[in-house]
Amino acid sequence: MSEFKRSLGLFDSVMIVSGSMIGSGIFIVTAGMARNIGSAGWLLLAWVVAGVMTILAALSYGELSGMMPKAGGQYVYIQRAFGKLTAFLYGWTVFSVIQTGVIAAVAVAFAKFSAVFFPVLNPQNILLELGFVKISASQLFAISSILLLTWLNTKGVENGKWLQTLFTAAKILALLALICFGLYRAMGMDVLAHNFENMWSASRMGMENGVETHISLSGLALISTLGLAMVGSLFSSDAWNNVTFIAGEIKDPHRNIPLSLFFGTLIVSTLYILANLAYLALLPLHDIQFAAEDRVGTAAAQVIFGEPAVYLMAGLIMISTFGCNNGCILAGSRLFYAMAKDGLFFKKASTLNKNSVPEFALWVQCFWACALCVSGHYGDLLEYATFASLLFYIVTVVGLFVLRKKEPEAERPYKAFLYPWLPGLYIVVASAFCLNLLYTSPVFTFAGLFIVALGIPIYYVSQRKGEEKL
Repeated sequence: MSEFKRSLGLFDSVMIVSGSMIGSGIFIVTAGMARNIGSAGWLLLAWVVAGVMTILAALSYGELSGMMPKAGGQYVYIQRAFGKLTAFLYGWTVFSVIQTGVIAAVAVAFAKFSAVFFPVLNPQNILLELGFVKISASQLFAISSILLLTWLNTKGVENGKWLQTLFTAAKILALLALICFGLYRAMGMDVLAHNFENMWSASRMGMENGVETHISLSGLALISTLGLAMVGSLFSSDAWNNVTFIAGEIKDPHRNIPLSLFFGTLIVSTLYILANLAYLALLPLHDIQFAAEDRVGTAAAQVIFGEPAVYLMAGLIMISTFGCNNGCILAGSRLFYAMAKDGLFFKKASTLNKNSVPEFALWVQCFWACALCVSGHYGDLLEYATFASLLFYIVTVVGLFVLRKKEPEAERPYKAFLYPWLPGLYIVVASAFCLNLLYTSPVFTFAGLFIVALGIPIYYVSQRKGEEKL
């Protein structure tokens, strides 16, 4: 087969956006954010700003997706605006850490919460030691889940579509239930009022000689710490761009991709803000900061449902992570397919199987994600990649301005809302966020830049080899 089948409608596309975004982050990252910012008001603001940033970027991508409804999405947009090198650096970073790192981390989270029901999957259950590499039952289970989802996706986009719809619908309904039951249960409590008493008094929590400390925050220090806290909310809101990778399989892509980007990001951002409001209505801020293993979602559910909440939340996160990985696996392979078409990835990845899916690209992605699971360093890579991912979002939105100037007469079925103001606002806010991270977290930000830069020599070596074959 030489062409993709356009079999995904608007609803399917919204499910891919939403399902790729909702993983385990919403149930965990709030604890670390609360320790950083120490205030109910600023905590909620961190989620609101992250949601607004995500929607602004999605609105900007809508114009680009309408112009270029091709497999590869963001990679294609970057290449058209800035050329093959910049596009390759994006694709290289997506393959090396962003997409595969997310797949590995989400699979390990799936295995970790599966251990609640099956204790044999405990990460401490080491089955094999090979020098510096330890292989646990949890890692093998995570790898098995990646292999299963990859195999299912090689059977055609229909399988991936129905799996994505089923799991995304389940986790949206479960999140809604947590929010509704949580706010209803909180009506007879005064926790929210107590958390909101000094809702704008921010402080950063730490430990010194085993003693809890709090550093009051104001002015630039407060804004800087807010940016640091937002790493959690932005990470939880990521992967919304995956739907652009599968543009070649979406019906009426000029209309459906922009709409799915907007509705998907709006739905998830709203759910995230309401979920955090429910947490604050059920748990004192101190309990959020000290939730066991940062499992804020489980702590909140225990207030509603009692002890069975541990199993309810573990089941919900299993559904959430499994569905999230299905969307990431389905979408990522299409980007590598597009790169292969341009001679920037394994040549065989540019072919489709009898089910009209890039099977080789799926398996290459699968094997590297599995390797990251075994390495045990996927978590570090993910931190590095979060910064790099945001950089490429900025590059892509800047590309919107570049293409408006370079190709003023190009067909644009959808134009970015309130251009140039909203896209410009995103660039300014996201750039300020990145600069703040360079100052506050230089280790993982410079490591992220190093991973991107590593693609430069790889690009020129691959191009030289290509020229030698001609």
